[in-house]
Amino acid sequence: MTQVKRAVRIANCSGAACDPGLHMYNQAKYGPVDVITGDYLAEINLASNAEEMAKGTHPGWVPTALDGLQQTLEIANEKRIKIVINGGGLNPKGLAEKTLEMAKEKNLNLKIAYVDGDNLLPRVGSILDKIKTGEYGHLDTANSDVTLAENSDTFMDDPEGMPIICANAYLGYRAIKKGLDEGADIIICGRVADASPVIGAAAWWHGWNETDYDALAGSLIAGHLIECSTYVTGANFAGAYKYPVQDLLNLGLPIVEIASSGECVVTKHEDLNGIVTADTVKCQLLYELQGNIYLNSDVKADIKNIKVEDESKNRVHVSGVRGFPPPATTKLAVFYRAGYQSEFLLNATGYATDHKWDYQEAQVRSKLEEWGVKLDVLDFQRVGVPKENPDSQLSSTTYMRIFAQAKEAAALGKVMAAWMWNGMAHFAGMHSSLDMRTVIPKPFLGFYPATIPQSELDEAVNILGESPRRIAVSPPQKTESLQPRENYNPTNPVPLESFGATTLRPLGDIALARSGDKGGNVNFGVYVQTAEQWDWLRSFMTRDQMRKLMGKDWKDWYFIERVEMPNIYAVHFVIYGPLGRGVSSSKLLDSLGKGFGEFIRAVHVPIPTKFLPNKARI
Repeated sequence: MTQVKRAVRIANCSGAACDPGLHMYNQAKYGPVDVITGDYLAEINLASNAEEMAKGTHPGWVPTALDGLQQTLEIANEKRIKIVINGGGLNPKGLAEKTLEMAKEKNLNLKIAYVDGDNLLPRVGSILDKIKTGEYGHLDTANSDVTLAENSDTFMDDPEGMPIICANAYLGYRAIKKGLDEGADIIICGRVADASPVIGAAAWWHGWNETDYDALAGSLIAGHLIECSTYVTGANFAGAYKYPVQDLLNLGLPIVEIASSGECVVTKHEDLNGIVTADTVKCQLLYELQGNIYLNSDVKADIKNIKVEDESKNRVHVSGVRGFPPPATTKLAVFYRAGYQSEFLLNATGYATDHKWDYQEAQVRSKLEEWGVKLDVLDFQRVGVPKENPDSQLSSTTYMRIFAQAKEAAALGKVMAAWMWNGMAHFAGMHSSLDMRTVIPKPFLGFYPATIPQSELDEAVNILGESPRRIAVSPPQKTESLQPRENYNPTNPVPLESFGATTLRPLGDIALARSGDKGGNVNFGVYVQTAEQWDWLRSFMTRDQMRKLMGKDWKDWYFIERVEMPNIYAVHFVIYGPLGRGVSSSKLLDSLGKGFGEFIRAVHVPIPTKFLPNKARI
């Protein structure tokens, strides 16, 4: 009889390139862990680093990943902790060789490896040809109800004017597991999917094969829960206002304990600050989802019936995830030079602010029209509302963000010229910071998320040392075609009047939420605490209600998908379109969609009075 291995303790050390190397060291120092994983790669930092790397001013890897390794190698060697990170960025081989050099200098017994195969820039031309013919496609085009943002694919017809900077496929766990099976202690990856290091570590520890779908899916969700640094230990948390500020300083990063079944417990080191509760876990679970099917190149995770339950202080048990064969495709992130953009801010104070902004916008637009200036984007964004009966000038001040994009930099110079033409004909009290550096046109990158067959990949783990080896891994042997995403309004809704009297209050008085970006789209998950509140929430939060809550931000070409997760009392939406071509080229101030959830929570809705805290019932 095979003995079931104990749960593997996997500690996250990074969710973005800004996370300091000290996090990796702390995860190794402050308690027992088996593996440390780190996700350093936002889509945009690969692209920006590619430009710098081409100039010879960037090593291609993430500097904070190197810093973490420099601090942690000795303690990892002493405690025999494995390290798997995607901080290799565009140059995983370079960071792996640097790590091997440091290990030799310290006379450490560490086997170093790196994963390659994600960089498809040398073959991107032939891939785009297949996208043009419809053989491959955009991530969202499978849904005929979705309209892509204007100019989403124009770069394909202008390879010289809009050259591609990088094209990286999202790799899975297979090369990582193979490296660990071969005895690697440290594996440096480039663009693997955010949760792939966690899946690979868990699959290696428990000896899973690629058809152990429920276990793999559970580890995929475990990886999703800890991949974003402190987002599950108190950061970016809608309920943080309930905790003293001191409890939220110097947050420690999370740990996940993954059992052989794939179920997990989310926790943290006792000696590090932070909070891990069912609420922090639910908020992170709802972040950057596609719906109730979470896709990865290794497995599809069905989270419709997921359960998230407090086990004890700072320990949350997660179960109910089902796994299915992965799609035959994976995501390919293509970045290209899309043109130039500029922006500047103007302030208005006090009385009749709306008229002041109407006047300012009309001045600039009319002059540009008179001059015949053509721009791809020209947006006048009014930020904030002046306080009624203000007690200081700042409380009475709002600003306008004038944002523009064009293929040629010269056209953008006309925006400032149009403003200066009317510079002394300004509205009453106009002022600004006098810092106009943002007016100078700067190049920006466009983003195109494609899907390609996994058979296109040449994925491998490379073991460094005196006899280096490259061990290729094959695509998944069994795949399933992607089905249309579920999208439905409430089934058997409860009549809203049955909940009794209502009070017009912010939705956030009874609901927590999380939002984020998925390419050009915004995802939004919202949940409540009790079964009766859930009956109200699922009945109230229809697709039409979501449109109403967005107010003036809703555009008729957007599209909404809606699903429910009954065991955690959550409704989840994907709103297609608000971020345009994606974060690197979005005109929105909130280009990552992170503030969307807090905006919706602040909108007043008729909440059943019996659900409200006493202080909110007035």
